[in-house]
Amino acid sequence: MDEMPDPAVLLAWYGRHRRHLPWRSAPGERADPYHVWLSEIMLQQTTVKAVGPYYTKFLARWPDVGALAASPRDDVLRAWAGLGYYARARNLHTCAKTVAGQHGGHFPDTESGLRALPGIGGYTAAAIAAIAFGRRAIAIDGNIERVIARLFAVETQLPAAKPEIRARAETLVPQRRAGDFTQAMMDLGATICTPKKPACGICPWMAACAARARGDAETFPRKAPKVEGRLRHGASFVAIRADGHVLVRTRPTKGLLGGMTEVPSTDWTHSFDEAVVLAQAPLKAKWRRLPGVVEHGFTHFSLQQVVYVARAQPRTKAPPGMRWVALSALHGEALPNVMRKVVAHAGLGARPR
Repeated sequence: MDEMPDPAVLLAWYGRHRRHLPWRSAPGERADPYHVWLSEIMLQQTTVKAVGPYYTKFLARWPDVGALAASPRDDVLRAWAGLGYYARARNLHTCAKTVAGQHGGHFPDTESGLRALPGIGGYTAAAIAAIAFGRRAIAIDGNIERVIARLFAVETQLPAAKPEIRARAETLVPQRRAGDFTQAMMDLGATICTPKKPACGICPWMAACAARARGDAETFPRKAPKVEGRLRHGASFVAIRADGHVLVRTRPTKGLLGGMTEVPSTDWTHSFDEAVVLAQAPLKAKWRRLPGVVEHGFTHFSLQQVVYVARAQPRTKAPPGMRWVALSALHGEALPNVMRKVVAHAGLGARPR
């Protein structure tokens, strides 16, 4: 590498090419900690494109942390439905209540103070501290990991390379404008130093990049082979009452998709036995299996669901722990995407967002 990466060069590039994102403050304006926090929680494991509409909707409905804290959690889950990784929504609401109730509606302005809040880890604390409060910190996301791994040609595979990447990144953070620097690094990774076919020829740091000098930038960061989770199977039961209601229930608060709404379903297992699945149906009815399966990918495994449908009489009571919801109101329930796929497969129209 001929020279060290110069933060001033990157900041000058950022001034010309920064992305215009709904949660970003205008140049020279101080960022709102609530806006930064809300966007960073939403952006975890989700794309900028997917987050935009949700962020706008949340901000319109809950313009500050006090308004969010005062809202029922179920309303937050409903508004979050379709964005995925639903523990984030539960933690979002808990954190809002903590900030409103214990901090007078003001976020702490240090990394350590932010990390003490529910649902805020090291990455999010650093992002808020740098972007909202100007602290000398850097939030290392996948984009920044890739930029640093290429700049310094880090040979260690991820995730073992994370400490080295962090140490390298921290040496580059300027004393002033740490928030702009963090966002500039994110933009560089998202728009130029991309996973495939990076645009090295227009990169502001091209002269300082070891991987570019070697001609193998696209091979960084080094990654250990991905271990695929075993396929799981399950069944969902879509009961439709003659008066236009569908049977649903709320999943347990803890665990995968906690607190979200689903049609009654079996456990998702590797040893799924369809021959005995009807014994787990929520109602005695003439259940009919629909052709095909519903497929969905989670972080650590893939799922295939078979779907059964049945008709119920108008006065059929919901079994314990379940409830009937009008079909017209189903889209407003906190249905995760896998359940939106299930009800869409059953012809009820609540497609994934």
